[in-house]
Amino acid sequence: MPAVDDAGAVLLLDKPAGKTSHDVVAAVRRERGVKAGHAGTLDPFATGLLLILTGSATRLQRFLVGLPKTYLATARLGWTSTTGDPDGELTETGQIPDSLELPTGTVRQRVPMTSAVRVGGERLYKKAHRGETVVTPQRDVEVHRAELLSAVEESGSDDRFAHYEIECSAGTYVRTLIETLDDAYCSDLRRVAVGPFRVEDAGREVPIAEVAELVPAVGDALR
Repeated sequence: MPAVDDAGAVLLLDKPAGKTSHDVVAAVRRERGVKAGHAGTLDPFATGLLLILTGSATRLQRFLVGLPKTYLATARLGWTSTTGDPDGELTETGQIPDSLELPTGTVRQRVPMTSAVRVGGERLYKKAHRGETVVTPQRDVEVHRAELLSAVEESGSDDRFAHYEIECSAGTYVRTLIETLDDAYCSDLRRVAVGPFRVEDAGREVPIAEVAELVPAVGDALR
C-alpha cells in the first residue's frame, strides 16, 4: 500500500474476495498507525473498490457513503442460494428465467439477513449466523441502469450465466436485485466505481483537497 498522508486522505483499494471490509480497514489502521474507516462496505465474496478514509478524512464519511455505485455482476442461472450469493446453500433448479431484464428506477428491497444493518441493536448477519430469522426492514433504492452485457453457457458444462453492469444508489443490494430473476443468484460481484472514483485507480491516495474538488458536498462542507 502507498504511504498515507497524516493530514488525511481517501485511499482507493481493490478489495480481494474472502476479506470483509472491516478486515481491510483494520489492516490499514494496523500497518499505517492511523485512524481509518471506510465509506461503504462490500460483501466478503465481492471484490472491487473500497474507499478507505484515513486520518482527518474520516470526518468526510457522511459525504462519501451516499455516493452512487457501479458494479459488474454475474448471475448464475438455474440455481438459487439461501443468501443470494455463493456463500449460501446452493440448489439447482434447472429453470432458466424467461426474462433476464432487471428492474430499474425506484425499487423496494427487503434488507437480507446477511447484511450489516442493525436490527434490535445487533447486526443482522450475527443473527443469521446463529440461525435466527427476523422480519428485516424494507427500503427504496434507485437503480439507474442495469445493462445486460452478455448471457453465455459455460464451455464444457450446462451452467449458464448472465453478466450485467449496474449503476445504483448507495444501499442497493445487488444480490437481491439478481434474485428478482427468480431462478438465479449473484455468483460474482465487482464494484468498479464509487461516485467519481474508479477501481482502475486503486492504490492512489487522494488528498482531501482533491476529494473536495471531485465531490461537491465535501467542497461545500470545507468552505
